[in-house]
Amino acid sequence: MEIFIQLVLNGLLLGGAYIIISLGLTLIFGVVRVVNFAHGEFLMLGMYLIYLIATHLGMHPYVGLVPVAIILFALGALTQKGIIQPLLNADEHIQIFAMVGVSTICLNLALVVFGANVHRAPAELGTSSFSVGPFSIVSGQMITFIVGVGLAVLLHLFMHRSYLGRALRAVAQHRYAATLMGVNVYNVYAIAFGLGAAFVGVAAGLLAPQYPVFPTVGTYFVLTAFVIVVLGGLGSLYGAVAGSLIIGVVDTLAGFYIAPDLKEVVYFGIFLLILALKPTGLFGIGTE
Repeated sequence: MEIFIQLVLNGLLLGGAYIIISLGLTLIFGVVRVVNFAHGEFLMLGMYLIYLIATHLGMHPYVGLVPVAIILFALGALTQKGIIQPLLNADEHIQIFAMVGVSTICLNLALVVFGANVHRAPAELGTSSFSVGPFSIVSGQMITFIVGVGLAVLLHLFMHRSYLGRALRAVAQHRYAATLMGVNVYNVYAIAFGLGAAFVGVAAGLLAPQYPVFPTVGTYFVLTAFVIVVLGGLGSLYGAVAGSLIIGVVDTLAGFYIAPDLKEVVYFGIFLLILALKPTGLFGIGTE
């Protein structure tokens, strides 16, 4: 029984990283209605930036995530303004091709600059573990979980209590009606895309002490994040949190009781089952 509880605990803590990444992905889709296929590459670039800051400036990744989040916010806003905005009225497949192109450019740029070698940001804080009774907890996972839940709460308050947050929700519901109410839709889109990218900048700083960085590091996390946001409901912030915790627990349980190589098969199977029963996901589609 202790092993099962430990696995569930590990899964919930793993879900903290998924929460941060999925919140950014679902925010972009919920407001802009564009699937950001470069989300994983933004995470990868963020982890490389954290690596450079840690190795050359001696800054801990947890401190370096602040400037990295700001840089990725700017990158996301520029991506929206320069690439997505001219294609807003184009067919959806054109937008998809554009973001796949951004993903390919970022991936190959990382290969050219850093090569295919694996790098790791030097950091002691975040890799140690401590015990709570019979259970062991990795400090980095606990910090990531706390930050992930905290960001989810702050994002909820921001979306409901601030003028900009209400503007984001209005644009998500109906962009033409929001325009008639005086909302600058294009600026809101840029802010939403920037915030979504900034979330993976925060995730990069939190994950850097725990995981090595290489050009395809973002693929695994974001592939899982795509499952989470569809499972929870595209554009649903609550669904992103719930889906992250569910997939985190399924990931660890399946990896232990079945096989590490088959855990993706298990949660993809659950994902397909839920979609067959409830096509809009657990919480439906929309940004709360």
